[in-house]
Amino acid sequence: MLANSWRTFNQTTIMSARAIPLVDLSRFTQGTPDERQAFVAALGKAFHEIGFVGVINHGVPKQLIDDFYAAAKAFFALPEAVKRHYEILGLAGQRGYTSFGKEHAKQSKVADLKEFFQIGQEVSDDQALHHEYPPNVHVAEIQKFTQLGIDLYKAFEYAGAALLRAIAIHLHLEEHYFDDKIHNGNSILRAIHYPPITQEPASAIRAEQHEDINLITLLVGASAGGLQLLNMDDEWVDIMPGEDEIVINVGDMLQRLTNDYLKSTTHRVVNPPREEWHLPRLSIPFFLHPKSNMDLSCLPQCISEDQPLAYKPITAGAYLDERLREIGLKK
Repeated sequence: MLANSWRTFNQTTIMSARAIPLVDLSRFTQGTPDERQAFVAALGKAFHEIGFVGVINHGVPKQLIDDFYAAAKAFFALPEAVKRHYEILGLAGQRGYTSFGKEHAKQSKVADLKEFFQIGQEVSDDQALHHEYPPNVHVAEIQKFTQLGIDLYKAFEYAGAALLRAIAIHLHLEEHYFDDKIHNGNSILRAIHYPPITQEPASAIRAEQHEDINLITLLVGASAGGLQLLNMDDEWVDIMPGEDEIVINVGDMLQRLTNDYLKSTTHRVVNPPREEWHLPRLSIPFFLHPKSNMDLSCLPQCISEDQPLAYKPITAGAYLDERLREIGLKK
């Protein structure tokens, strides 16, 4: 039983010169049985103890990342009136542009210092789901922007599926347990722009401390520092990914599914030193969600006398709806 065995892990946070461990995804996707087993153990340990891990050889093309960054930078440089043309009312920020000051952490009433653009699932083989998801928003002024985002979305989706297969093995599930649940899932690619800070913020930072809603998040290196996680000693630790590294973290859905065995770690994006206020920050996270009908009831192997059931049954769709209201995107 996982819930009985999780105390056997070394509870000391893995810290060295890096804030988070580093794993090589090719050891799982192309490795020997021993390499695959070692990857599963390392990923499971990191997700259990820290909730974050860095991944190299993830298969997401660097040129695609660079091209989308450039297109996103061009979009956010557009005049405010033009950007607001792509803010679609009634979509709770799930497609298109969300203007500055709309989103806040669930425990905060002060908006984060950011604006963003979101790209969602493109369904080609399920007519019912095709009608469930709103269409993506295409930007006339930067015609390649949305298509580059869709291409990057698919690349992240592919890498995320491989990571979830490793997690399924770690959880003593069938390797492909998550495959049908995330195929045509409600995932989101978000381009986040933190504009230059022009005046003393009113009790706000670029992104207040929070946990992600989804199964896992894949984040490519931001254009500036500021990402921090809260470790087991209640200390804020800087996350500084290396070149061509993707940072992966557990979201609340996966924590809920595993009855808190895997850790959805609190993180934030802090403001830079005052002398760097004039510098903007661009970040590209991919929030990997399942389809809305996925049952998030805690896995039986994660429940025991020592680790009793912590959550009531809920579907992924109902949970997402609940959380979008908490962070102010849905009324």
